[in-house]
Amino acid sequence: MLSSAFRRAATAAASRSPATAVARRTMAMGPASGGEISDELLAKLGSLSTQALVDGLWVMGWPSAQIDGARPLHPSHKCVGRAVTLNFVPARPDIAQDKPAGGNSPEYEAFEKCGPNDVLVMSSVGPWESVGGDIKFLRLKQRAIGGLVTDGSVRDTDEIVKYGFPCFSYSTTARQGPAAMQPWECNGVVSVSGVTVRPGDAVVGDQDGVVVVPAKVAEKVYGIAHGREEIEDIVKEELMKNPGPPGKYYPFMSGKIKPDSPLGKLLATKGITPENLTNPIR
Repeated sequence: MLSSAFRRAATAAASRSPATAVARRTMAMGPASGGEISDELLAKLGSLSTQALVDGLWVMGWPSAQIDGARPLHPSHKCVGRAVTLNFVPARPDIAQDKPAGGNSPEYEAFEKCGPNDVLVMSSVGPWESVGGDIKFLRLKQRAIGGLVTDGSVRDTDEIVKYGFPCFSYSTTARQGPAAMQPWECNGVVSVSGVTVRPGDAVVGDQDGVVVVPAKVAEKVYGIAHGREEIEDIVKEELMKNPGPPGKYYPFMSGKIKPDSPLGKLLATKGITPENLTNPIR
């Protein structure tokens, strides 16, 4: 009797302990957003090419942040904004039943969070599935959205181009999306073509593609990327004046430019040293 009562008491005590509470949790999550980006910094990031931003992240040793396959719907399309994310999941009857209906659907929640300094990032279940068309996206035009990026496809292409907001997608399609997938979550962490996107990250798109700059390191990425663009402009100017192979000026990697190298000497003529290339904001 005593041993049985002792076991029951011990079990009850263990169930109340912090360690057991942690063990019982079915899921632990960090914050969805990784930080905040000011309007000033956002504009500076948007002034750079996607190549420079990719290079900046590469120099820092961060994973690739280019959303492969997201191509501009029109040659004039360029975008910059903070990410508002929307995640789609494969269609299933109970998913369709359980998600908020009508205007309360997660996709419309995401739409209403978007404005001129925001880019709606839609994570599709497949490249050929439709994330939306002219009726839904009319609201994005009304919101004067900064851009739309998806690893899926869009439909009613001619109308979307007329709407005027920048759109980057894998392709276009005549398919209907609801048969294949349902919008499930607004402003969670999503994977788009294998690239992680957190709400508030900077999203920059141009004719070379779309790059995601993590909010947590956006300032440092800008400093490196801006410095590299300055270097490229100087090298290009020099090669136009004195034609020859560009190889002697490589590498451009911050922290590895030697003052006595051809590139180091060329930069010195412009008053630039390897040290001041590492300033975070210039």
